[in-house]
Amino acid sequence: MAYNFLGLVNDVNNRLNEVQLTSTNFSAAVGYYGLAKDAVNSSIRHINQEEYEWPWNHVQEELVLAAGTMKYAYSPDVKTINMNSFRTKRDDSLSIGTEKLKSLVYEEWIEKYADDEFNTSASIRGIPTHIIRTPGRELICHPVPDKAYTIVYEYYTLGYDLENALDVPPIPESYRFAIVEGAMYYAYQFRGDTQSAQLALQKFEEQIKYLRSININRTPYLRDTRVHF
Repeated sequence: MAYNFLGLVNDVNNRLNEVQLTSTNFSAAVGYYGLAKDAVNSSIRHINQEEYEWPWNHVQEELVLAAGTMKYAYSPDVKTINMNSFRTKRDDSLSIGTEKLKSLVYEEWIEKYADDEFNTSASIRGIPTHIIRTPGRELICHPVPDKAYTIVYEYYTLGYDLENALDVPPIPESYRFAIVEGAMYYAYQFRGDTQSAQLALQKFEEQIKYLRSININRTPYLRDTRVHF
């Protein structure tokens, strides 16, 4: 069975001995079948909310700066940003290479560079060397860019709901079983079958632990950050 919204809903239908949907009648499905669709999306949302940094939600983004503009809103689907991933993108036409930007705490930026916020002088502009995240889901480049440089950074998304029959989940197909186990929990809940829902929840939680052990749990190592002269 294809790995898409339709296929996952039909996995639930099979387990509950219900008639399978087709791409023709999927969008108009109501009643139990609408419930099954909601169950699949609820399962995906549940998995995505279990961790901040599932690898399938990782995104590399490019931000084109504007000369004289200090603040930039970041994407509304951002869950968490890797503030140590910011770097300028090489552009020979602008005589700029790829350099890592240092992350600066917002309060420290205010303490040291507050005057830059309302200073329109071109003398304070240049190639950004620092990046600051504001409390209002914005990024500040310091110094204020003097050209249309491109900044590259990485973040993790909130995930998304499936809508159309052929929509594919962000979670890899190899973890299809986890989505289905979660969907069964929600389907049983919607049906009022408390006992089956609890058994399905136990299986679902075991699958999430497995996903976490494979994708999140790592053995860190110590890195020497001393400056050697």
